[in-house]
Amino acid sequence: MKLLVDQYNREVNYLRLSVTDRCNLRCRYCRPEEGIELLPQREILTFEEILRVVKVFASQGIRKVRLTGGEPLVRRGIVELVRDIVATQGVMDVSLTTNGVLLAEYARPLKEAGLRRINVSLDTLRPERFAHITRRDRFGQVWEGIEEALRVGFAPVKLNVVALRGFNDDEIEDFARLSLQYPLHIRFIEFMPVGENNWRKEDVLRCDEIKGRVEAAFGELVPLPRGDMDGPARRFRIRGSKGEVGFISPLTAHFCSSCNRLRVTADGKIRTCLFSDDEMDLKGLLRSGASDDALAGALREALARKPEGPCRDGFRMRKCQRGMATIGG
Repeated sequence: MKLLVDQYNREVNYLRLSVTDRCNLRCRYCRPEEGIELLPQREILTFEEILRVVKVFASQGIRKVRLTGGEPLVRRGIVELVRDIVATQGVMDVSLTTNGVLLAEYARPLKEAGLRRINVSLDTLRPERFAHITRRDRFGQVWEGIEEALRVGFAPVKLNVVALRGFNDDEIEDFARLSLQYPLHIRFIEFMPVGENNWRKEDVLRCDEIKGRVEAAFGELVPLPRGDMDGPARRFRIRGSKGEVGFISPLTAHFCSSCNRLRVTADGKIRTCLFSDDEMDLKGLLRSGASDDALAGALREALARKPEGPCRDGFRMRKCQRGMATIGG
């Protein structure tokens, strides 16, 4: 089995792949209501190109694939794409991050296609606040999708919660309480400076503070061991809970030294670090008749440029210029 190892001896085995920059919400910290500059369809990788990328990358050592967006469920044929990626030799785990709006419709077909895990991005449990944040009254659909994902057997279903001071910090305990009621994995994430999201240091709610608030409400958290497929979250359980809570701290406790991931954007660029704007063009190679060996060579060249970690001092890191919708979450 091949291994992809960068110059800092980090094994890279995880591909986050954006399949579209389109989305069916208009979150205020992500997109304007109107005047959005979407990629022309011809600039977005076709499914055939995506599958070729996955095949070549898996032959070089990629084992995990996560599909992102935009909102991946708005792309037609997403279930068939999942099925084909699952069938790719070398790929051991396929997961997907969604806003949940279409999840009730797609949960069962995705499960039957072989999808292993689902993350739902959800920053509030209050329907009126959800409508204000997203400019769409869709909270009921999202919650229905979460319940359907649990019903059809996804395990785990994770909720990604970006915690902002003065924005949704009054819901920390409500989110944690969900892990008592449902077998959900709640992931609190520090607010990161990505694209035009009006990031300010004073808005950041540090994960240690969030953890302290959860423990003040529910008692001392029980630490959980890391699994082979775990990401950077520090995992805990409230005593007597069905699910768990976790904390992802890219600013206050960065995980650059163990970073195992790279990204391919919807328009076919390799990014080896979320906070670096260094990119390598895959789409040009794909559309100019490049061989699989040439694509593998491009991957290794990109990996050789993977930085040691601009997150070394999270509060002074250089903000990347692309928005998350075009990079892929």
